[in-house]
Amino acid sequence: MITAEQHEKLRGWFAGRLPDDLFESLGEVTVDREEITVVGRIPEPRLAENASDAERKAAVDSRIQEFRERTRDARVTVAREAEHRFGKKVSWGVECGGERALFTHVAAPVMTRLRQPQRQVLDTLIAAGVARSRSDALAWCVRLVERHADDWLTELRDSLEHVQRVRAQGPDGPEARDTPPNEAPTGTSADASDEAPADTAKDKPTDN
Repeated sequence: MITAEQHEKLRGWFAGRLPDDLFESLGEVTVDREEITVVGRIPEPRLAENASDAERKAAVDSRIQEFRERTRDARVTVAREAEHRFGKKVSWGVECGGERALFTHVAAPVMTRLRQPQRQVLDTLIAAGVARSRSDALAWCVRLVERHADDWLTELRDSLEHVQRVRAQGPDGPEARDTPPNEAPTGTSADASDEAPADTAKDKPTDN
């Protein structure tokens, strides 16, 4: 987790580095341990006022696909620079006409140990057809908590941010170095890869 100031610096870097004609406006820049996700807004397709919902959805979907293909090279270039600078994978997404689409992004494995009562919860979800496996069931539980405990999670993140600000004021805190989160030291090399998930081979670019 990073502080609000570090997040603002990260967002500012992307705002300054992205080509002016890439997005209509920069939407969200979110970050965790493995990944930076950049979501921008793109113009809606022009349709007749009496266009049906099906026509509008098809137009938005095709506009998103057109943007994804047309801007791939530019996005890969920015992603490689950001991955070298911050040491994290970069993923992309867009908002268009009320729709939100994420392109290829990181699916990071998370290992955990569960006792029998907890395993039974996952097995119940599998038996009910809610999930196909224990890993799917665990991911479902995380999404459920995210959906119904948003206020509590926000308060928890704010508390953690306060702790990090206090730590940063210490003699060994990051404020003394004034470096962005996980920025690679000058002179070092980082893997320059495209937007492929972290668990795919880096030497084989994938679709963005």
